[in-house]
Amino acid sequence: MKTIAIDGPAAAGKGTLSRRIAEEFRFHHLDTGLTYRATAKALLDRGLPLDDEAVAADVARSLDLGGLDRAVLSAHAIGEAASKIAVMPSVRRALVEAQRSFAAREPGTVLDGRDIGTVVCPDALVKLYVTASPEVRARRRLDEILAAGGSADFETILDDIIRRDERDMGRADSPLKPADDAHLLDTSEMSIEAAFSAAKSFIDTALKQ
Repeated sequence: MKTIAIDGPAAAGKGTLSRRIAEEFRFHHLDTGLTYRATAKALLDRGLPLDDEAVAADVARSLDLGGLDRAVLSAHAIGEAASKIAVMPSVRRALVEAQRSFAAREPGTVLDGRDIGTVVCPDALVKLYVTASPEVRARRRLDEILAAGGSADFETILDDIIRRDERDMGRADSPLKPADDAHLLDTSEMSIEAAFSAAKSFIDTALKQ
């Protein structure tokens, strides 16, 4: 099974890198964070509670991974709701099962998220852990918002990123951390082209073995 697992904190560049890799190798791509957002959106759309784990898990099990709209699911309110259900063990189990089914697709897949190399696909062909300093990530997120015509405050974004890191790394169920055999890519001072070149080298080597 040709699966590329890409993990890392928010705004480290793993999404952009994952899409480039999937395009280069003509593999299927899944941003696993969107599966939590899609579950949250379905709950919000149906007026269902965000604190009922059984209900949230039922919705997660019925999710169609083929129709995830990044633009729609990027809304802040959906992200906040997703963070509430993402800590629920039964929701995580349901979505991990769906993500593993996606990972089995031919000719290969690229999955990015927080626990791909450690939990979802521990036997992935290549594991990458993409990171960057909180300040660099906050600046990137701010630039994205400003480029889209929005407004935001750097310090607020930085505080949000640090808080999110603490939550992701500190949770008992599937905490964010690099797999023991992951290749580390710190993009703090690395362009997307440099990161892509390094990642492609790791993948080319693994595919030849």
